[in-house]
Amino acid sequence: MHRLFSIRPVLAVVAALLAAGAARADAPAYNFSPVNQYNLQVSARFWNPVIRYVSQKSGVHLNLKLGRTSADTTSYVLAREVDFAFTNHLFSPERTRMGWTVFGRRNAPPVQAQIVVPADSPIRRLDELARTTVVFPGPEALLAYRVSYAQLLRRNIAVDVVFAGNMDAAFAQLVAGKTQAAGANSQLVQNYYGREHKSFRVLWSSEPFNDLALMASPRVPADQVRAVAQAFFGMDKDPEGRRILAAATELVHSQTPLSFVAASDADYAAYRAFYTNAPLDVR
Repeated sequence: MHRLFSIRPVLAVVAALLAAGAARADAPAYNFSPVNQYNLQVSARFWNPVIRYVSQKSGVHLNLKLGRTSADTTSYVLAREVDFAFTNHLFSPERTRMGWTVFGRRNAPPVQAQIVVPADSPIRRLDELARTTVVFPGPEALLAYRVSYAQLLRRNIAVDVVFAGNMDAAFAQLVAGKTQAAGANSQLVQNYYGREHKSFRVLWSSEPFNDLALMASPRVPADQVRAVAQAFFGMDKDPEGRRILAAATELVHSQTPLSFVAASDADYAAYRAFYTNAPLDVR
């Protein structure tokens, strides 16, 4: 059974970031939607300075468009309300046909889907989760929900699924004892420990997947995609960019310094392979 867990009605937070100086008043403008990996406040604090920098350096005006939950944010992408995204939600066969392309990614080690319990939980095996409540960020979370829940389905472990809206909210429900386990992203498990000092026991981990992709819709001219890409990739080579990245690293307690590098669709073959064999319930 699936039910929503403490999600308020859909609210969109749109931060309009003016690209002063480098960008002309008539410069092209596009919405940018990154998946909500953190709570809404942390997500906005992480991305606002980055998008302001990229707008100024590229001359392409980007507006940050965040939904209340990761599913809300992805709905904007699917509704064609945005043209740049930081996501891993566009690799299913039907979404691939939308024509979005990968141009970069965060320069971070591969991540894994995980199923975790509090460090002091008596649960030590996946089969002990049968008939318990497991929390996930949301139905669009590819690693934290789709890959981890698929593992439970393959093992015929029936659980009560609840969605918290983002990974921070899911961890908060788990720590509060309102659920017995959580589907998670290994990178965010580490980040949460760094920020909140809460430890978890990993019951299961998937094969590795590359970190989320920077993607552009087919509506954006190639020269503007290149300009945005170069601004992202140049951040760690520029004093101002390094300052912004360092602040973002500290904000989320990333174990590796944040930066962005070039990537292509081929780097996300593992995501497409998942959909080839995934249970129908999570495709």
